[in-house]
Amino acid sequence: MKILVINCGSSSLKYQLIDMDNESVIAKGLCERIGIEGSKLTHKPTGKSEFVVESPMPDHSVAIQLVMDALSDADHGVIASTDEISAIGHRVLHAGMIYSDSIVVNEDVKRVIRECFDLGPLHNPANLMGIEACEKVMPGKPNVAVFDTAFGMSMPEKAYTYAIPHEYLEKYSVRRYGFHGTSHMFVSGEAIKFGGLDPEKAKVIVCHLGNGASISASIGGKCVDTSMGLTPLEGLIMGTRSGDVDPAVLQFIMNKEGLDINQMLNILNKKSGVLGMSGGVSSDFRDIAKAAEEGNHLAEVALDAFRYRVAKYIGAYTAAMNGVDAIAFTAGVGENDVETRKAICEYLGYLGVEIDDEANNCRGKNQVISSKDSKVKVMLIPTNEELAIARETLALV
Repeated sequence: MKILVINCGSSSLKYQLIDMDNESVIAKGLCERIGIEGSKLTHKPTGKSEFVVESPMPDHSVAIQLVMDALSDADHGVIASTDEISAIGHRVLHAGMIYSDSIVVNEDVKRVIRECFDLGPLHNPANLMGIEACEKVMPGKPNVAVFDTAFGMSMPEKAYTYAIPHEYLEKYSVRRYGFHGTSHMFVSGEAIKFGGLDPEKAKVIVCHLGNGASISASIGGKCVDTSMGLTPLEGLIMGTRSGDVDPAVLQFIMNKEGLDINQMLNILNKKSGVLGMSGGVSSDFRDIAKAAEEGNHLAEVALDAFRYRVAKYIGAYTAAMNGVDAIAFTAGVGENDVETRKAICEYLGYLGVEIDDEANNCRGKNQVISSKDSKVKVMLIPTNEELAIARETLALV
């Protein structure tokens, strides 16, 4: 069975066609600048040369049609026709408190996605456009919504409830949801399998570290806590996001600078994190590390603070689960930054964590990086959200 995985942004569309018989990627690609001048499709069939199409894409329906044309192209394609595609799996950011699992799309699912536009204003509209575009171009094919918030829906009330008047939860569904859920679900499951842990009882902490960063705690693959909240702004320091901050800081700065709340949130989302802490050096952790090595004190502080915040959350989640069996690093920084993994784990001596420097000197592959004497297994587990979405889609269709 071949499943097409779609991840729509407001002006972009990423896709992978996956053969679920062996979970191999047949082709993948990216549509850029949808609805903007200079639209481009980059199509990468496995085992064939890259194929670029520069063509106007006024909307996502046109983009989807171009993807279908590329997939079935006589020279660069990988299928004879769209009849070979059994289903389409979509990454969808938010379902509020309505859906806690992946689901085959129907009119009610689309209604819920639409009603959650205010909870996911950048993503949900684009996700719905992707679904409706696929319905238009491939009528009758099952579409599956895989919600980024689904993993966090198993959190207990004590973990997801904010200490604000309860009426806001009842009226507006204000609670902790957590994000990067598809990645956390995939990596926690892979960590249990790769580490040979008890699939029912394993206590796993996943550190999804990249420009966007979050941590989750799970027992037997079920989330019990996660660092992002109502939005992806809460939790760790990130590339441009502040993460946790005293709410009174907002009022203080707004009064001093004459800002409104939307301007303030723009600062917290787009001008803070390591970008802001470093005095504007970069939001890319590689640039921050380079600047720190060259003696930039603010860059050094930003990097130290990021690693410190990760270690604090690991400690908190170890307490929340009354122990931890494995810690898994994933995503851009987690998979590739040897020094950051080591620096974080140096805080964890009280857990009996010991890193094997030789094993840790690796990137982008499943690997145990802790020593044989370490009381907690520490692993590098590359994330694969597309495969996770494809698996969820397969299970439903």
